[in-house]
Amino acid sequence: MIERPRRNRVTPFGDIEATPHGGTLMGNRGDLHANDGTVCRTWMLRRWISCTLHPPTGRRVTFDTPGCYTPLFFADEVTALAAGHRPCASCRRPAYEAFRAGWQDAFGEKPSAVEMDDVLHQARIDAAGHKVTFLASLRDLPDGVFVAGERSPGTAFLVRAGGLHPWSHAGYGKPVHVPLNRPMKVLTPAPIVGILTTRRLDLAEAHG
Repeated sequence: MIERPRRNRVTPFGDIEATPHGGTLMGNRGDLHANDGTVCRTWMLRRWISCTLHPPTGRRVTFDTPGCYTPLFFADEVTALAAGHRPCASCRRPAYEAFRAGWQDAFGEKPSAVEMDDVLHQARIDAAGHKVTFLASLRDLPDGVFVAGERSPGTAFLVRAGGLHPWSHAGYGKPVHVPLNRPMKVLTPAPIVGILTTRRLDLAEAHG
């Protein structure tokens, strides 16, 4: 019998999909389980975080268990950020502090985790549960941001080193180049775009 992959991999659009490809970070949005253990909702908590795959407590991750949080997985840091997940303050403390420092640099204040979560929640999904996006020219976007274009609305592209790198669960494709003044639909939530502009975060883990 072939075991099917769980639906727990997150895309830059914030969607949760099933794929055999692994991830470099784990995420949490609360208990997303139906009674049978399958994923039936996209979020339960405003505290969307990204965690290490190897928690310092050594506790084993529980899968398919109603009443427990649903483990989600990201290809890399920039994918987690595009989906609206901030670094965990417990297991990823250095990354969390860098995120807060970037927030202070960008917006002039250093909020608590709860305050950041409230702002991020409004910036990533609307009242109907749809992803919030906005338009911006490529020249105004820092490396680490994800965008989508009119010609390929279902493909997420990572802005990096002057090119647009198409994303997939398996990795990144060859970069494409478009005019810097072209407006693109930005997938990464606006507050996180501001943080990325400060260059506080280490984005060296972008996979592929």
